[in-house]
Amino acid sequence: MSFLVSAEDEAAIDFAPATVTAEVMQNIRTIITTIKYSVPLDRGFGIDGSIVDLPMEVAKAKMTNEIFKAIRQYEPRASIESITFTGEDTGKLVPTVEVKINETS
Repeated sequence: MSFLVSAEDEAAIDFAPATVTAEVMQNIRTIITTIKYSVPLDRGFGIDGSIVDLPMEVAKAKMTNEIFKAIRQYEPRASIESITFTGEDTGKLVPTVEVKINETS
């Protein structure tokens, strides 16, 4: 079963998720909404913020790469099925990640 996680989702942080699926989805949302170098004890966590100044198609390609690397490193229980983007030509680019959860117990 696949699940969609969007950077626009504004769910409250749940410190005790009821299921593994809820925990993994929350972790992915945190990964894709965090800018690298903003987490004091793990400066590599998140997505590179320099993407913001790139042309839209280049930004999509680089952000896709960043998302794959970050999720592979920080949430190995998820397998990425696809990454899509919404946004407009004004520069807003919002990723939505479709994932499968590898560990369901």
